[in-house]
Amino acid sequence: MRTDRAATLAPRLRAAFTSPRAGRAALIPYLTGGHPDLETSHRLVATLIAAGADIVELGVPFSDPIADGPVVQRSTHDALLAGVTPEQVFELAAGHSAGVPFVLLTYLNTVLAYGPGRFFARAAAAGVEALVIPDLPLDEATGEWMIPERGKPSVRRPGSLVARAADHGVALVPMATPTSTDARLALVAEAATAFVYCVAVTGVTGARREVGAELPDLVGRLRAQTAAPLAVGFGISTPRQAARVGSLADGVIVGSALIDLVLSSASPDDACSAVGGLVRAMSTAIAKGDGD
Repeated sequence: MRTDRAATLAPRLRAAFTSPRAGRAALIPYLTGGHPDLETSHRLVATLIAAGADIVELGVPFSDPIADGPVVQRSTHDALLAGVTPEQVFELAAGHSAGVPFVLLTYLNTVLAYGPGRFFARAAAAGVEALVIPDLPLDEATGEWMIPERGKPSVRRPGSLVARAADHGVALVPMATPTSTDARLALVAEAATAFVYCVAVTGVTGARREVGAELPDLVGRLRAQTAAPLAVGFGISTPRQAARVGSLADGVIVGSALIDLVLSSASPDDACSAVGGLVRAMSTAIAKGDGD
């Protein structure tokens, strides 16, 4: 069940969805935090914001990113080899959160190892308003959990992760897929405070030639159940795809295409130029409703 506290979560995120420029869908670029290195990562985030990002999503490097395809997996592997930590990703968000609201994508083991309460508090302090945790089942996120806290005795204490995050001013973002049943979508709608992350296609992240044909049906079924903003990710790689998704949803998430540009760039300057160019092109296409 939603609480009064949950209803006040993520005010900047909600504003980004309800009042982006010219009433268009919000553009949400994603990068792996700290990749290819911390200095360049800071430059890339600044580039995203200058190029038209309404919200920025950062991935916290993790050893087994099961929801991600090979491009994101390579970037997170490289970041881990370089020693990038969750704390450094928090610092990355904090350094730029005055410009736009931030979302973090992380995996459950990272949250548990850090300590859930500590993780949520640190995220909030960094200007992060929401977390996407792909391997956290919705039932377990909203149900009564026995949550360990770092540095404290192992006492069995019930507590919903959603409620714990809300106590620190952070929303947990539920995910919906084309295979979700209407009953499942009802649970997603009930849990949505900041927005719903809609998976455009079944499978893992990665650029695709076409956006999934199941997407309009998924968006329509969710619209019938919730007024929460709907942001679509997985597979969006071109301005035309971004425009198409933007005509259906409230937010367009693009990640692998940007990371691929970073991986293929010869220098930080080249990476910033390429990433900025694609984000600007997508922003323009979303605003116009068309693309190249």
